[in-house]
Amino acid sequence: MQRNGSRPPIMQQIRRAGSLALVLSAGIAGMAQSVTAQHAPSQQAPAKPAKKATSAPAAPAQAGSKNSWVKLCEKVPLGTMYRDGKEETRYSNYCLTQHERIDGNTGRALVTAAVRQMDGESKQYLMVMVPLGMLLKPGMRAALYPKDLWEKLQKKEAVDESKLKALNLEYTLCHGGGCTGQAETTPELLNDLKTFGGMVVFTINSQGEAAAFPVAFAGFEQAYNGSPADAQKYAAGRQALMQMIAQRKQELAEQQKKQAQQPAASTAPSPAAPKK
Repeated sequence: MQRNGSRPPIMQQIRRAGSLALVLSAGIAGMAQSVTAQHAPSQQAPAKPAKKATSAPAAPAQAGSKNSWVKLCEKVPLGTMYRDGKEETRYSNYCLTQHERIDGNTGRALVTAAVRQMDGESKQYLMVMVPLGMLLKPGMRAALYPKDLWEKLQKKEAVDESKLKALNLEYTLCHGGGCTGQAETTPELLNDLKTFGGMVVFTINSQGEAAAFPVAFAGFEQAYNGSPADAQKYAAGRQALMQMIAQRKQELAEQQKKQAQQPAASTAPSPAAPKK
């Protein structure tokens, strides 16, 4: 662990992971402004401001806001049974209290964290999904930050890493969206999610370099203890966000194309002046 007073290597890893990210949540207005406000500084020209959304059922929120987590529930079929000679399908309530960070340039998920609850199951699980291309053998781990240290991390200040809590997550599944690791959500871990400031998830990419994914816990307790969000409105808001990102990518591509044509036009020979 790094001692307090020296610059922690964790900060460099977080910067390499990228700062351009949107956090999806439910019931926040100002979707268009959030997308353009988190524009990457490396872009050559700012995108045109999008029109203000009149109604945004789901929208991005800044990491660390009170709305960076959302609870989504649905009924899933467990099987069929016969009662009084009639076939009935049994259902169970399945809930995810989740946090999703989206790349504002590509629309891809950078990291997704969720606590899974299912009626009839005695255990809950914290699941974290990272992008494809990570080495599975080194595994996935996380460092949990108390609130005061999380605030220092956001300010790029030195952090006493000996006060962090370590968490190991076991890879369980890879699919087109990414690879997921999970850990049992013990009462102690659940309390940490409610009271700590956030965590940084670490993996090793295919180049053998550490990749860091910060996840803020702000809003987790309210979402976990509260009623589920409207799944249809959330899905509609997410789709609207993806459409805005796609439109923004197209506008940036057109701007870059015009900028690439400008030097060619300026170096072209000017027409010869008419002879007297």
